[in-house]
Amino acid sequence: MMIQTIKTTPYSDQKPGTSGLRKRVTVFKQPHYIENFLQAIFDSLDGIAGQTLVIGGDGRYYNDVVIQTAIRMAAANGFGKVMVGQNGLLSTPAASHVIRHYKAFGGLVLSASHNPGGPDGDFGIKYNIGKGGPAPEAITEAVYERSKVIERYKTLDAPDVALHQIGTQMSGDMVVEVIDPVTDYAALMETLFDFEAIAKLFASGFTMTFDAMNAITGPYAHAILEERLGAPKGTVKDGTPLPDFGKGHPDPNLVYCKDMFDLLMTPEGPDFGAASDGDGDRNLIIGKNRFVTPSDSLALLAANAHLAPGYRGGIVGIARSMPTSAAADRVAEKLGIEMHETPTGWKFFGNLLDAGRVTICGEESAGTGSDHVREKDGLWAVLLWLNIIAVRQQSVDQIVREHWASYGRNYYTRHDYEEVDATIASTLVDDLRAQLSGLVGQNFSEDLQVAYADDFKYHDPVDGSTSAKQGIRIGFTDGSRIVLRLSGTGTVGATLRLYLERYEAADGRHDLDTQVALGPLIALSERLAGIKQRTGRDEPSVIT
Repeated sequence: MMIQTIKTTPYSDQKPGTSGLRKRVTVFKQPHYIENFLQAIFDSLDGIAGQTLVIGGDGRYYNDVVIQTAIRMAAANGFGKVMVGQNGLLSTPAASHVIRHYKAFGGLVLSASHNPGGPDGDFGIKYNIGKGGPAPEAITEAVYERSKVIERYKTLDAPDVALHQIGTQMSGDMVVEVIDPVTDYAALMETLFDFEAIAKLFASGFTMTFDAMNAITGPYAHAILEERLGAPKGTVKDGTPLPDFGKGHPDPNLVYCKDMFDLLMTPEGPDFGAASDGDGDRNLIIGKNRFVTPSDSLALLAANAHLAPGYRGGIVGIARSMPTSAAADRVAEKLGIEMHETPTGWKFFGNLLDAGRVTICGEESAGTGSDHVREKDGLWAVLLWLNIIAVRQQSVDQIVREHWASYGRNYYTRHDYEEVDATIASTLVDDLRAQLSGLVGQNFSEDLQVAYADDFKYHDPVDGSTSAKQGIRIGFTDGSRIVLRLSGTGTVGATLRLYLERYEAADGRHDLDTQVALGPLIALSERLAGIKQRTGRDEPSVIT
């Protein structure tokens, strides 16, 4: 088994985004494209000789090919061991846990998260550091710079590894250990949650449906919900990971999980509904007659975390991404703990978690998690909700209403405009940015006086780094907000995300339709930014 050095030429488009490098499968299939990017990663890391690398993905199309390539290249570049999930499977949070649990040097997570799969779908590669979280910007920038000048990569002339076979194999001089993808993660969940109380909840007749969306969380949900906690067989729907996700879109929102939502709004529906996405780091929570927004879910989980064994000592702080509603801020204030507002991207929570400044983190894009790993974790959120329900013996609707009666309600929505022409989107954002200095103090109605208008800049309180231009914020004196930013998770064109928020006090009205409650802000955002006019879109691609 000889180490081979293969000559190559660089590609100009291998700049990692907030979640690694994501492109169409057809792009990744270009000659040497995968190898160039992997070699750029390995060349940007110091001290990899003899170290352990974790590799796994969400089972999407092309995962198997890339994993074999990555194993051979890891061996050729001097790693001493690779740990890989059986059949190449590892959810993103499970990969983070495996890295941390076995003190690995780092890991490769092969996924495009909630993006569609299949031969015409998307693919992605992300490097996670030894602490389990996404690589910081210093590493991703080094990878990009290296990718622009790379002239060779190293690989091993070796046969494929038998990924279906649990146990130890060799690739050249490197050990390859194929592990069960669920075992370590399930054991971690059992230390955090009261499995006995949740099992009693199911035994009492509590009903649930979990949509795994033919993605990675199927095996985890079957093992934990049905086998360990006793939920009836059939609780988990679409639980087999498929390369094309069953031709579905593995994004757990009200568009792609509409059937579940409709079912939960009927008397015949189950008591609780949940879903997770392609790589298992996002979640959807719906109770009977009550959809829980991700922003509200973060606040509710933080307020009730002490009901779960892993958090009985209380939480030390909360962090949220800037576009996420301020509902969690009110919980932090009442608990007397730290509250941090960061840019979008889970990597920004890493320093806060490592420094012990926060326990629970969340993003409005259906991602919540805690200090148990360094990624957001969809199934973790579902289990914490089940733990809370089991202890409080209340429905989701009752829990949400009581929370609003105590903290008030942040009416909140996100309007996505997907696959917009990149030039139009960029110009639109630049034009709005140019208006900011003149907006402060303006009155657009009796209730909408601009208190601040800026382009969010984040100063990391742990390492002192600064991240600028993280999203346009227009805030009003009554606590309302308009936020606009370009997303970094798409692979075609640009995605414009518009976030709208209005606070209603604890003694106010909490039963308005969200889009109606936010109507004045929706109209004002169009007046200021002209999204519909400039993109030619009559309505958003997705409203959540």
